[in-house]
Amino acid sequence: MTHPQSLLANPLLTEWTGAFGLPPFESIKPEHFRPAFDRALAEHRAEIDAIAADKAAPSFDNTIVALEKSGQLLDRISNMFFVLAGAHTSDEIEAVERDISPLLARHNNALHLNRALYARIADLQCRREMLGLDVEQKRVLDRYHIRFVRAGAALDKPAQDRLAGINEKLASLGTQFGQNVLADEKSYALVLEEGDLAGLPDFARAAARAVAEERGHPGKYAITLARSSCESFLQFSSRRDLREKIFHAWITRGENGGATDNRALIAEMVRLRAERARLLGFANYADYRLDDQMAKTPQAARALLDEVWRRACAKADAERDTLQATIAQEGGNFALEAWDWRYYAEKLRKAKFDLDEAEIKPYFQLDKMIEAAFETARRLFGLTFTPVNVPLYHPDAHAYEVKDANGRHVGLFIGDYFARASKHSGAWMTSLRDQEKLTGDVRPIILNVCNFNKPAAGESALLSFDDARTLFHEFGHALHGLLSNVTYPLLAGAAVSSDFVELPSQLYEHWLEVPEILQKYARHTVTGEPMSQMLLDRLLATRTFNQGFATVEYTACALVDLDLHALPETARLQVNTFEREALERIKMPSAIVMRHRLPHFQHLFSGGGYAASITRTCGRKCSTPTPSRPSKKPATPSMRRPRGACVITFTAPETCAIRRRPIKPSAVVCRRSTRCSRSAASTQCWHDPV
Repeated sequence: MTHPQSLLANPLLTEWTGAFGLPPFESIKPEHFRPAFDRALAEHRAEIDAIAADKAAPSFDNTIVALEKSGQLLDRISNMFFVLAGAHTSDEIEAVERDISPLLARHNNALHLNRALYARIADLQCRREMLGLDVEQKRVLDRYHIRFVRAGAALDKPAQDRLAGINEKLASLGTQFGQNVLADEKSYALVLEEGDLAGLPDFARAAARAVAEERGHPGKYAITLARSSCESFLQFSSRRDLREKIFHAWITRGENGGATDNRALIAEMVRLRAERARLLGFANYADYRLDDQMAKTPQAARALLDEVWRRACAKADAERDTLQATIAQEGGNFALEAWDWRYYAEKLRKAKFDLDEAEIKPYFQLDKMIEAAFETARRLFGLTFTPVNVPLYHPDAHAYEVKDANGRHVGLFIGDYFARASKHSGAWMTSLRDQEKLTGDVRPIILNVCNFNKPAAGESALLSFDDARTLFHEFGHALHGLLSNVTYPLLAGAAVSSDFVELPSQLYEHWLEVPEILQKYARHTVTGEPMSQMLLDRLLATRTFNQGFATVEYTACALVDLDLHALPETARLQVNTFEREALERIKMPSAIVMRHRLPHFQHLFSGGGYAASITRTCGRKCSTPTPSRPSKKPATPSMRRPRGACVITFTAPETCAIRRRPIKPSAVVCRRSTRCSRSAASTQCWHDPV
């Protein structure tokens, strides 16, 4: 039992009166979170019980609007906590995360399996055309109804109880999966001496020296498992033995035996997901996940991926042959391996285009690329970004007030760009607060979190061209959140179909390649001179270089994901065996490894927001999401509450015309006195996957 005095002193439970409504980061300690969650969960339970028990006939206001207004304290605390859990965690924060993940899952179960509440929503859905709703209100009602059905609201009590147990277990397993990957990343560093640095350009040496200093190895150099550190070493180091060593450590995160080995967790998660899908009437988890996406079926997704795969493999095979010839020309007597590819590709780029990373990287200063992203947003959307000095959770994070062309406040943007031991790997957009108008003019607080190499003190942070593209990509997601203009919280920000959510960010990243942006912001870190037209032309000419390799890397992830979650039998899954056999079936080129192997594939298993639907991120090479945030609303994957809707018409009251399988009538009866199939009128089935 939490003592009342501890609640009174808890900054998470007080009004946040700081600038822009930011949390009082400097006052919040890990021990504040559990009592704050307990209070917030209790408040939300009381709100939900009151809505469900309302004696008045269901209306949009007393049910849907009431749900949208409920749980504000829980949302605020959850957002705050999961920002820290992803971007600046600690042993104490991880302990809280393990503690609360099943509690939040249990709370979500209680919400979405509440029969009285679901009956009100189902009643409104049956009468939706008679309620006088506008387009946005219809969308909100549709999404609530679909989500409740996909969460199991229409199942019988034994099935609901089993589903609730599965959800709680999956929440704990997903949390443990992500923490295991982070533990492997934190514990590893390849410590080097001066003599080990052959081939590394000055900027790579400086970054390795700074990492070694941070890791407690002054006077030495260190390569970590952060992508920006590891890939740079693989690209430039002429020490083949060291390339192999770091590459092996990189691709075996999560499968090194002991407490952080994820393979048993994956097997259990796949089994539980398959069972959940069957409980909800689907053949497998891939069917379940994609039923509520634009793709709709695994077959449709697979058809697209197979076409991409065929072309990518042909291109990659040609690239491999060229790289093997380069090895032979240098007198090498070995077959190209995965740890060789980036090194010889960089050599080939230099030979073919007279361009190498060491020549262009000094032009991509992090600060200038941030300015470029801001300027692009100004020209496209009339936005301005002004630095503001406010307390944040880490000194490397910086805040900017965002205003529109008329000087009106739009929101707050926070950029947190450098890798550190307390941060999960990858790059993502998340939020501390989402835009909405239901409870007032609520303005968003949006974050971009990346893992670029931090420079030594006094030096400029330099990005690769791919890093700069990642920055623009994630900023595209940030704009999706900042420019949100909805009334209802459920639809805020990137709340779109999850196989659409990557489109705005993928479009935005292409603005980096506009010549006038590069001419203005790609300036040499020493001389300040802009990139010459000749160098710019050579850089842009390389845009499709090595793209067979890149496309194979990430398309393999999508194909293996689909195969894994469509397995007819999951009880005896051996993760490494499955992965090897799946790659053999698609004839994976031997010198390329999946961009994310299963034991560290956080898109699939740390929260699971992308499981069985990784196709939607493939264009951006599967950046890593923030840890999932259970809340009063349906589960939130990477880019915040993706949405979608589908209506499935019945040919008879008990047969679904699309899925062509029997549907057992639900016990729920709509107010029009007709028996409902599943959860809607007998002529329709509104299903949804969560």
